[in-house]
Amino acid sequence: MLTAAIALSFAAPLTAEDNLAIPGVATAPMSAADLVTLPRLGAPAVNAGGTLAVYSVTVTDPQTLKRSPQHYLLDLTKPGAAPLALTLPLKASDLAFGADGALYFLSSEHTDTSAPARARVWRVTIDKNGTAGEPQLVTTATERDIAGFKLAPDGKAIAVWGEVPRDCPTFGCTDAKPAHLPGPGTGRLYEGDRGFVRHWDRWATPGLHNRIFVFPLAGGVAQGKGVPADGADPASGITADLPTMPFGGGEEIAFAPDAGALYFTARLSDGAEPLSTNLDIYVSDLSGAAPRNVTANNLATDTTPVVSPDGRYLAWLAMDRATYEADRLSVRLMDLKTGAVRNLTETVDLSFGSLAWEADGKSLIATAQKVLDTPAFRIDAATGKVTELNLVAGNEAHIANLVPLPGGGALFTRDSLGAPAELFVSEGMKQARPLTDVATTLMGSRASIVTRRFSFTGAHGDTVWGQITRLAGQTGPIPAILYIHGGPQGSFNDSWSNRWNPRVTASQGYAVISVDFHGSTGYGQAFTDAINKDWGGGPLEDLQKGLEAALGLDSQIDGSRACAMGASYGGYMVNWIAGNWPDRFRCIVQHDGIFDTRSMYYSTEELWFPRWDFGGSYEEAREIHEKWNPANHVAKWKTPMLVVTGQQDFRVPYSQGLMSFTALQERAIPSQLLVFPDENHWVLGAKNALQWHNTVFAWLDRWLKRDGEGASAK
Repeated sequence: MLTAAIALSFAAPLTAEDNLAIPGVATAPMSAADLVTLPRLGAPAVNAGGTLAVYSVTVTDPQTLKRSPQHYLLDLTKPGAAPLALTLPLKASDLAFGADGALYFLSSEHTDTSAPARARVWRVTIDKNGTAGEPQLVTTATERDIAGFKLAPDGKAIAVWGEVPRDCPTFGCTDAKPAHLPGPGTGRLYEGDRGFVRHWDRWATPGLHNRIFVFPLAGGVAQGKGVPADGADPASGITADLPTMPFGGGEEIAFAPDAGALYFTARLSDGAEPLSTNLDIYVSDLSGAAPRNVTANNLATDTTPVVSPDGRYLAWLAMDRATYEADRLSVRLMDLKTGAVRNLTETVDLSFGSLAWEADGKSLIATAQKVLDTPAFRIDAATGKVTELNLVAGNEAHIANLVPLPGGGALFTRDSLGAPAELFVSEGMKQARPLTDVATTLMGSRASIVTRRFSFTGAHGDTVWGQITRLAGQTGPIPAILYIHGGPQGSFNDSWSNRWNPRVTASQGYAVISVDFHGSTGYGQAFTDAINKDWGGGPLEDLQKGLEAALGLDSQIDGSRACAMGASYGGYMVNWIAGNWPDRFRCIVQHDGIFDTRSMYYSTEELWFPRWDFGGSYEEAREIHEKWNPANHVAKWKTPMLVVTGQQDFRVPYSQGLMSFTALQERAIPSQLLVFPDENHWVLGAKNALQWHNTVFAWLDRWLKRDGEGASAK
């Protein structure tokens, strides 16, 4: 299907000189360049009739590493139909069908080359052959960059959002002077009661917020100056980022079917914001009046609103415990006529991550992690009955971007440890069939992997799960890598990742062992909660027992040649391992990990996180913070360590990495420090990602040489 169109973006096959020979493996293994240049499928969009879908594929030039989108149109009424390349007149993103059948998209380009450069919404007509008509500007009255948009189901309105000063009545005020720059110097001056000073990877601009404006549509063109969903009067409305920052998007916004109201997620931007997980669902009647909080009774997270097709019910995902960002997300349902609210999944120990109504309005479709998979579920709106849908029977892996279709089926993406996302369709919510070949054939040209799931008795006598990923056919002895996930409430589940990818690491000739220790998700809320105030206790025991269990299952893995790798909480854990399991590993890779819990508390931004996980602020829970503080065990450090950090990381500030590196230098432990000035908590740039992998793989090879040289492990 798509292979011919995008094959050139995949890195050239390796030669014998490019990679050490791996015993038992004849096909070229996957390289870091392969991972960086692999085509990436985006989320699909479907027209109102469920007959057409569009999707984008991000391709990366293997020479320049420049990324660009390619767009495709797919006829869902013709099984086996090949995707049609869709050439749009402007560089486009965020493709969506309108009720009028036209295709809407964001573009920073303009048909008028003299127009000011900024992101706007455009529309084009598309014929059955995928030919686009002349572009028409939709948002003529917006004076700032539009970050995203959402169309009303009936085509009568469009909601757009972007950064706009709170006191600006329109999507503009480009000449507003930032209040935090009083001059005459370059210093930024912040008040202590205004919320985040910095968040995730950027400094805050007081008074500037993500804001939603809703415009009526006529002939596909936005009319008037737009209505602010947060209220026209800042004094009576709310001040918040809509959608939430830094990761919120269209999933946090929902129109009523008749476009008469807009529901959205918000957390108030005030002095309590760095301490609060109290996201709420608000509704605007689109008159400019202050929005109404419909979930005010819940002080924990409420998010992802979806309105039933008949407009009678509002469903959303909600947590129960305030200030806990990893609490179970259950499905709530409000009768918009009576105001009555029910928890549909109160007795189901699953935490749902996405939510959508089926076309008939009788059921909701949701996804949730379950052990190492992420399947889809149907939730009956009347009874709350939850039924697991075997959309890819016996091999669900990771299902995402699920769109229910009018005929009762669904369009979705599926990925796994072995392969990145492809688009699938299911008729009647039965066994799905693939629609695309974005990367599957390309991946078939590389040495395949095998992944073995295993379980063992871990801390507290609980069952703990893990996975072993290695090259198929490889013969031992195979050096081992212990992969430790972040979160800590997360999982190395059966899914593809463009960062910390087990397949590309295994392709270097290693056996990648991952363990979902206490605190991981997908095993019930009690298991997730178990890491609370126990960061270095049960999780370390699970990792120790899990590594030994994996070695016992596969005699070809050489446990005497092992390295430990982790990022975020995983980076914390390898710092903890350096002082509390110091004789086990030949090397460590530590990425954005906490070194000192005290300085971390006073320098991170989302304070609700350490307060919950350690039982309070540093002063309130000093004993717990210090009990699990890696800095207290530096005297026992001896393992060579590569430290990686990003200077734009405000979640775990780069100074934590510098402290780790200083501790290593003081003790004359072999070490390296890799600093990315332009990256945050993640390494996202193509060139930076390639450098990250090359540096990490060189470090692993240095200590896990195939000839058995290198530091010894006890």
